[in-house]
Amino acid sequence: MRYALATAVGRLVRLAARLRKAGGGSAIPGFVVNRIAPGYLKHALESFPQGLVIVSGSSGKSTTTKMLVAMLRAHGVAVFTNPSTANIRQGLTSSLLDAADWRGRVPGEIAVLEMDEGHGALIMRDIDARVVCLTNVMVDQIDRFHDSEMVTGMLRRLAARATEAVVINADDASLARLATDVTVAIDRYGASAAVFAASPRGLGYEQTVTTRMTTTEGIVVASTQGTVAELLDDGTLRSITLPAEGAHYAIDAAAAYATARRLLGNRFEPTTSTEALSAMPPVFGRGERVFVRGQEVDLVLVQNPASFQLNVDSVAGARDILCAMGSDVRDPSYLWPVDLSGLGRVSIVSGSKSAEAALMLAYSGVVVDRVEPDLAHALEEFLAPATPGEVVAEQVVADTTAAGDVAVTTVGHTIVSTAAAVCPAAATGAVKTIIFTADAMRRTRAHLGLTEAE
Repeated sequence: MRYALATAVGRLVRLAARLRKAGGGSAIPGFVVNRIAPGYLKHALESFPQGLVIVSGSSGKSTTTKMLVAMLRAHGVAVFTNPSTANIRQGLTSSLLDAADWRGRVPGEIAVLEMDEGHGALIMRDIDARVVCLTNVMVDQIDRFHDSEMVTGMLRRLAARATEAVVINADDASLARLATDVTVAIDRYGASAAVFAASPRGLGYEQTVTTRMTTTEGIVVASTQGTVAELLDDGTLRSITLPAEGAHYAIDAAAAYATARRLLGNRFEPTTSTEALSAMPPVFGRGERVFVRGQEVDLVLVQNPASFQLNVDSVAGARDILCAMGSDVRDPSYLWPVDLSGLGRVSIVSGSKSAEAALMLAYSGVVVDRVEPDLAHALEEFLAPATPGEVVAEQVVADTTAAGDVAVTTVGHTIVSTAAAVCPAAATGAVKTIIFTADAMRRTRAHLGLTEAE
């Protein structure tokens, strides 16, 4: 009863925020509730009969969380979970508030929460988790996470809150070192030598161990081919269908599978789990395909150099691409190590950092047909049906000095005969691809009316 007032106030704030702006107000109610009832979050997270599970790491935590939730629900477990856009303190409180009854009680047997690695270390300072699953350590937002050791320290503090087990990526050297400090059980997952051999750029970890995990040590990704992967569990191969192409999705599946096996114990059914994994749709921008304006569009979210590279490699060969970089990328320079040459050609570059994105693409040898900073205008143009007629296409190119060094980027103009020449997929009905950062993703979804909850 002591949280009834806070719940009522939070819901009124949420209503006011959504009346002011459709689809808005996701974090403000949580901020207000945390101020007037500081103990609400701890009380809610410690109220689940089967405990609390935390998934965190630099990349893959959203997909891993959704996969784990799907498997647990397939076993008949009532799960509370949070959307990936609500993985910091105020957003998490808001998502709890959405599910709570008028007394502040949240239904569910177990909570499975994705947590931002920085905020998670703060949120969990005085809250225990039954199991903590850690995905990886990658070079990430340099304005927040200065180096990999800083991120590892945050994840170490999260791991210290586990009372039953910590599930770690055995291929990540940073997590392997972290595991030496863990005092509870450790469950492992990782990739086979064949999977690593098929990924010449690696899987994006800041540091990778030199030897692969044995098949008796945990869940191993034995192979991947397109959207099909095989997990090796105690000597038995389990075939699964991934939500999108890419070995990183198979690694996420192994993380979720290992965590579900730990949580369910004797109730764990491999067939039930693989069927749940195979039926799961892509997660909110992670290889997600949507149908808008009568067209199929792939939505690809990139958040750090590693995820950018893995996703670029997986969409290489796409015929029509819009690339949007938003204000969440405060310093685009940390994305420059990404090899974007596999994209070949990008129809439109947009967003508040469109100039920086176009320059980066040009230096990778990618042809950019047009730069349109206004994302709404860019989306309208990108999704417009093809019409015959002469079109002017701006091409961003990199000039070369006499010595052969790339000097500056300029914008030239080329006259092409039809709209299909600028946007080839427009004439063929092929699937289009939008690659965006988090800010541009939110703006894109809002503009296209893709406002459904995660």
